[in-house]
Amino acid sequence: MAELIRGADLFSGEQSLKVIYFLTALVVNDFLLCYSAGKDREFVMRRFDLIIRKPFSYAFYNATIVIIAVNVFVYLLTSMFPGLVYILGLNPVLFWGARMYWQPFTYMFVHGGFTHIFFNMLGLVFFGIATERAMGSKEFILMYLLCGFLSGAASLAVYTFMGMFHILLMGASGAIYSMLLAYAVIFPRSMIYIWGILPVPAPLLIVLYAIIEFGSQFFGMQGGVAHLTHLAGFGFAWLYFVVRMGIHPLKVWKDAYR
Repeated sequence: MAELIRGADLFSGEQSLKVIYFLTALVVNDFLLCYSAGKDREFVMRRFDLIIRKPFSYAFYNATIVIIAVNVFVYLLTSMFPGLVYILGLNPVLFWGARMYWQPFTYMFVHGGFTHIFFNMLGLVFFGIATERAMGSKEFILMYLLCGFLSGAASLAVYTFMGMFHILLMGASGAIYSMLLAYAVIFPRSMIYIWGILPVPAPLLIVLYAIIEFGSQFFGMQGGVAHLTHLAGFGFAWLYFVVRMGIHPLKVWKDAYR
């Protein structure tokens, strides 16, 4: 799971709001310009399919094992040099104030302890290898890194807007939760055995996890765990399937259990 570590408030709320408003204005303006220029809807959709949904050639080369190895390497590195956690983890003050703009990417390779990295990597083994083999390594890497990055960026935006500048976010959970959803979409009839004895359909497990994370985020359960980042991992994985692959998870699950 992703973890939160607390530090000092060094960045003013007024400054953070100005940054959020500026970035939002840029995104909205770009969106409006694209749509005002796209008079030929069919042409725009063709270009969209050509650019966004262009498939990769299939290849499989155990990218999951490489990602695990990178996580273990970074864990050992931060164990020897603990100060690296503040450079590679994600903190609003350091991101905005110290211009550590790499943090929304690097935070997903940083872990707060042996148990933290062990269970994250165990989840990646269980769900990542089969998902990678089905999707192909190139698609898998793109989805894993993109969803992990976007989960961190979304968390950063919320923490900044809410004035939670003491947060230090780290862990691969945003990316791993996206892989969990991907597994449930690709293998909708797969059974996952809880505690090795209780069979649960993969889509149902996703729904249960989402409910638990939602409740934990908004009702204050299990403090110190980045439930927001977990939910973001689910959300961005869902969008990835819809936008990038043209697949609607709900439709897949409904068809699988008719």
